[in-house]
Amino acid sequence: MLQIEGLSIHYGVIPAVKKLNIEVKQGEVVTLIGANGSGKTTTLRGISGITRAKEGKILFQGKDITKMEAHQIVAMGISQVPEGRGVFPDLKVIENLYMGAYLRRDKKQIQRDVEEVFHLFPRLEERKEQVAGTLSGGEQQMLAMGRALMSKPKLLLLDEPSMGLAPIIVKEIFKIVKRINEEGTTVLLVEQNANMALSVAHRGYVLETGEIVEQGTVTELQNNDKIRKIYLGIH
Repeated sequence: MLQIEGLSIHYGVIPAVKKLNIEVKQGEVVTLIGANGSGKTTTLRGISGITRAKEGKILFQGKDITKMEAHQIVAMGISQVPEGRGVFPDLKVIENLYMGAYLRRDKKQIQRDVEEVFHLFPRLEERKEQVAGTLSGGEQQMLAMGRALMSKPKLLLLDEPSMGLAPIIVKEIFKIVKRINEEGTTVLLVEQNANMALSVAHRGYVLETGEIVEQGTVTELQNNDKIRKIYLGIH
């Protein structure tokens, strides 16, 4: 579904990502793990057209999207849940969800999809008339995910969904990630909490200073001594 070939992204003269090769097959959850500043978020921003590639290619379902604008990429079926959630704080919950569907014209189906989001996140339904800025961190994370799902993505890019959340909420969020995937959405997940990421993923890539240093199935990564030590805290 997604193929990244030799992707390099620079901020000014500083390389943030160097010659990455990543692939995501339809139906998978693939995770990028690594420390802060390893290039994970930059990779997602490159895919969604927010940050421009210096070199390399990004193919989505066989089409080259490397130079496309962000809104065109959303229209093709890629949606991103940004790091730090990025909800519209002054809009109500329900208005935030409608913003996720702004490229769509199928009003009846949009209504059904709102119901579907409420089914996934019952707490959002309880708070649908509440202004998003007054929600808790966990609720804002749910809203950001619900909003991204309203664009009917084929590929969902999730950036640090556990950041700043209590462990019990993190578990809930990851259960929902699993469910979204089981219902047919492919997921590319960036996550510092490697244990949680590997609990829902099929495969993973480990990034260090903008380069892939390890890759493999979840089992391979969980059994890799270096990864166990550095990222999973198992000695």
